[in-house]
Amino acid sequence: MILSALIMGALYLWFPVVNDAEGAVVIERSEPLVFGLIFGSIALAVIAILSYKKRQLQFVLNRLNILLNFVLLGVFVYRSLTISGETLVSEKGIGVLLPIISIVFLVLANKAIKRDEDLVKSVDRLR
Repeated sequence: MILSALIMGALYLWFPVVNDAEGAVVIERSEPLVFGLIFGSIALAVIAILSYKKRQLQFVLNRLNILLNFVLLGVFVYRSLTISGETLVSEKGIGVLLPIISIVFLVLANKAIKRDEDLVKSVDRLR
């Protein structure tokens, strides 16, 4: 979850401004939708990290964070596909792929949370 928060922070800091062939801005990090989705994802990751004693809440928050990352990825793909003309691939950079990497880390975190929850339940059965 920490890695996911750091990746989303890096996405905000190093997010490239995607321009079309005419030089018009297509996607920018100060755009309200992109800004809200990135900081919503960071906030959910931090809240999930701080609620370490409530594993079920962590699991739900991570699922919401995965949904936010999918929406952010959808915004990136939609905007890049609706560009008239061509853009240089190097201008897009890795910024479009960072939500996918964040989703992978959140899924791995959910698997670990589920494994911990199963371990606690199995120990409770032995008591």
